[in-house]
Amino acid sequence: MEFHVGERVYRQVSLIKGVTRFNVKGKLSLRYIGSFEIFEKLNLLSYRLDLPTKHKHVHNIFHISQLRKYVLDPNPSIVREPIEVTENLVYEERPVRILNYRVKQLHNKRIPLVKVLWANHTSSEATWDMKEHKRNKYLHLFEVNLRIFSKLQVLRMKPILREKGCNRSNLFCLISI
Repeated sequence: MEFHVGERVYRQVSLIKGVTRFNVKGKLSLRYIGSFEIFEKLNLLSYRLDLPTKHKHVHNIFHISQLRKYVLDPNPSIVREPIEVTENLVYEERPVRILNYRVKQLHNKRIPLVKVLWANHTSSEATWDMKEHKRNKYLHLFEVNLRIFSKLQVLRMKPILREKGCNRSNLFCLISI
C-alpha cells in the first residue's frame, strides 16, 4: 500500500489499558481517528501528516502500518438535523415520545418505567426512565401517547378506572393512575 501527498488517511490509535489517548478511553474507544492530510512522504514506509492544533502533543510522522486510506462516501446515509445550541454551547435534551411501558418487579415493590425517545437520537438510543419522574416533568407525553398500555394492563386497570369514574371519553383518567 502506498499513499501520495495530499491524500487523506485515518490514523490508528494504540490502545493501552487505563490510558486516555485523543480524549477516548477503554476497549470501546475509537480504533482510528481522522481524517488527516498527508503533508509529506519521507520514504516508502513513513509519512508526515498535517495534524490539527489539538494534536500538537503528538509526533506527526507515522509508519504506513498506522495509517488507513480515507474513502469518501459520495452518498452519506446519515442525515444530520441542525441542533439548537445556546450561547454557552449547550443543547437541551427534549423527549419526543414514549415508546414503551413496563413495570420492574423488585423484591418488595414495583417500579413503573417508560421508554423515552429523545430528540436528535435514534430509537436504539432510547432510555428507560421512571414513569413518575417523566410524568412530572413532561406531562404532554402522557396526554398524547396512550398506546404504551397493553390490553392486559388496561384490563387490570378497569376496576381502578371505575372507582375514579373514568370512561372511554375521559382518557386523562387513565394517565393519572
